[in-house]
Amino acid sequence: MPAATDVLIIGGGYTGLSAARETAAAGVATHVLEAGAIGAGCSGRNGGQVAYSLKPSFAKLESLHGAQRAFAICREGFESLAYLRALCREIDCDWRDSGCFFGAHTARHFERMALEARNQPAGLEQRISVLPKSEQRQEIDSEFYHGGCVYHDDASVDPMKLLLGLLDRARRAGAAVIDGCAAQALRRTSDGFEVLTSRGMIKARQVLVATNGYSGPLSAWHRRRVIPIGSYQIATEPLGRQRVQSLIPRGSNIVDSRRVVVYFRPSPDGERIIFGGRAALAERDPLACVPRLRAMLAQVLPQLREVVLDHAWVGWVAYTFDTMPHLGGRDGIFYCMGYCGQGVPLAPYLGMKIGRQIVGAPDADTALDGLAFPSRRYYFGRPWFLAPAVWANGTLDRIGV
Repeated sequence: MPAATDVLIIGGGYTGLSAARETAAAGVATHVLEAGAIGAGCSGRNGGQVAYSLKPSFAKLESLHGAQRAFAICREGFESLAYLRALCREIDCDWRDSGCFFGAHTARHFERMALEARNQPAGLEQRISVLPKSEQRQEIDSEFYHGGCVYHDDASVDPMKLLLGLLDRARRAGAAVIDGCAAQALRRTSDGFEVLTSRGMIKARQVLVATNGYSGPLSAWHRRRVIPIGSYQIATEPLGRQRVQSLIPRGSNIVDSRRVVVYFRPSPDGERIIFGGRAALAERDPLACVPRLRAMLAQVLPQLREVVLDHAWVGWVAYTFDTMPHLGGRDGIFYCMGYCGQGVPLAPYLGMKIGRQIVGAPDADTALDGLAFPSRRYYFGRPWFLAPAVWANGTLDRIGV
């Protein structure tokens, strides 16, 4: 552990490593601290799906920020996709232009999805095909959905390979990455910061908090603004490519319109199905969630009701109260977090941007800069409100609203 550095980045996931590459490439001494092993967080344990990544609609953003800024914010979602696509030409991470089938949970959902697909805001169009239920077996061998939409520009990656590629880029630029080193306390000094870690004290002129769904007591201000939610996943035993293709003929990502979401896709080798969902609220043991995930899988693909499952894992994503990602600085501390389940495309891109902001690069600005980062009264990092919210959303899903 060095005694001092110029830039200290707390969090060794997509965000931290992308930022570290930029600061180190600018000639600034950079150290990254990762509390666990590299890849133990959600950057190495996510669903690997790549899509347009901002939750609020253009209409919602327009009502809050006006048409011009709403358009610019939406364009950041497209820029993140383009950035990741270009990045994955350099990184071997099993990039697949797989597309995505967005299944309608009810006939009413299908009508709304079709209307939105046919009336996209000018300049923000995505390549979308509307698929009625009579044709949905082109995408999935299931009667569960009421039709849906095909998003042709969606893709998938191996999340761990992407993380290791970003780690390699950061190190080749000159950043030092230290895993198994938790930041325990952060204190402002006259010329920067002192950070107490599990391996000793380190001084830094600038600090970036890039902890996302793993934000803890190190910084109460950041912790109060992100809601950690588990992304639980299972992988089937090898089914054989022919069987997997019979279930998902075009090898697409699959998601659906339920409020309590599920998402799945073929594994990169085409031999298994990787299935994920919000199977629990705070369970840290992924094995405890296997029965519920199995039931969720069988609901969509009853052909797999008795299939053997041989892997299970969980990573923690971070939602925000306005369902927007946030980056910037407060009290001299930089931050970048809150991807709302879309960290695969957003975190590398916004991590790159915040890294450039730290070193004052001229092309570092984003349309997200300066957005208020909201919290809620009585929220201090433990989402006590999730249980009733998930129960209510699950009830609405069950009755088909």
